[in-house]
Amino acid sequence: MSDRYQGFTASPIGKLLVKNLGLPNPMKLERYVEGAPLVDGTVAVGGRGRLAESLPGLLDLLGIASTTAAEAGDGATYKGLVFDATGLTSSSDLHALRDFFTPLLRRLGKCPRVVVLGTPPEQVSGAERVAQRALEGFTRSLGKEIGRGGTVQLVYVAEGAEAAVTSTLAFLLSPKSAYVSGQVVRIGTTGGTLAAEVPDWQRPLDGKVALVTGASRGIGEQIARVLHRDGASVVGVDVPQAADGLVKLMNELDGDWLTLDITAKDAPQRIAHHLQEKHGGVDIVVHNAGITRDKKLANMKEDGWDSVIAVNLTAPERITRELLDQGVINDNGSIIGVASIAGIAGNVGQANYAASKAGVIGLVDSLADELKNGITINAVAPGFIITQMTAAVPFATREVGQRLNAMAQGGLPVDVAEAIAWYASPGSTAVNGNVVRVCGQMMLGA
Repeated sequence: MSDRYQGFTASPIGKLLVKNLGLPNPMKLERYVEGAPLVDGTVAVGGRGRLAESLPGLLDLLGIASTTAAEAGDGATYKGLVFDATGLTSSSDLHALRDFFTPLLRRLGKCPRVVVLGTPPEQVSGAERVAQRALEGFTRSLGKEIGRGGTVQLVYVAEGAEAAVTSTLAFLLSPKSAYVSGQVVRIGTTGGTLAAEVPDWQRPLDGKVALVTGASRGIGEQIARVLHRDGASVVGVDVPQAADGLVKLMNELDGDWLTLDITAKDAPQRIAHHLQEKHGGVDIVVHNAGITRDKKLANMKEDGWDSVIAVNLTAPERITRELLDQGVINDNGSIIGVASIAGIAGNVGQANYAASKAGVIGLVDSLADELKNGITINAVAPGFIITQMTAAVPFATREVGQRLNAMAQGGLPVDVAEAIAWYASPGSTAVNGNVVRVCGQMMLGA
């Protein structure tokens, strides 16, 4: 589904109106194409701290060319910037941010990527804690300034987890993170600080088994496709009414399928049995299935409330618990929930939906410290994603939803899928307890 406004802004009259009236001017985002390099250009690195010396080596492992601004010369342009801010221990040290970024920002190409690396504030104290917390305001503001389809992220790296940042850099510096900006990622703050080896960064999920609920269409379909692209064997789950679409997709992806209502009493047991008997376990569990029954609370009927909570929240809770209790999730496995910006910022007429999606974030919080054997749990929180469902939203509401973010456009289902594939990577085993918004840095919520 195309963005008609974005097409209009590319026309001669559209360019004129955008320039003279100050209208939103969304740039066509670069998205990852299978087989392409992770970064088409050079990344400039700088800063001082625990990661500064190792950064060039980590980027080289990913096939990403890097340099320092001093080495490249005045005429160089960059596709990305990475700044190690772990060495900033006082507010006066924050001047280093301006020293590094100000001369380089005008030398960035189209759709650039910026990553700042810091120390989790909760793990330090005094003036250092102040300085590290300040990085959040800096990166979120820069994300709203950078323009040209660019993104800016902050990655807090715990002491001892320096070698575990590779998969996160691969995601955040590449077109895979096209619609993710202004986010804070924590590595090694909950659970382990080591990452599993990734023999092939083009197919990091080779040999893995992935369960995806609600897999027959929309975001679920794209999740299945991206996980398959990265090497996983996909087991799709959906309701019997969606069987035709599910079977067709799974046949295309050489996958497996299971049709059932995930809210059924025996659904967790059936899923666990299927995964154990046919696949010997599962490595990736994606709780994508979800429904809406929108009404203002004063007008909401009991079934409209109960069905949304049951599908979006209670079913993922029950399925996760069953898979964990039976030991179906393999060591270093990933549990990934699909939350929503509505669960963070709220939305009119969606008290039930927002409660269920905030509950998904609660599920991450409740299990992150409990999981053993390297198993992780994280969530994505999509913003306005262009799907068949959002295409039915009234025009004015749809336009506001698409423009109310730093990129002035809606995201695509593949943007959500790419974030999930990052969580699922064996190289992300130190990424645990995170909720990352896939929303183009929406102006709503924190």
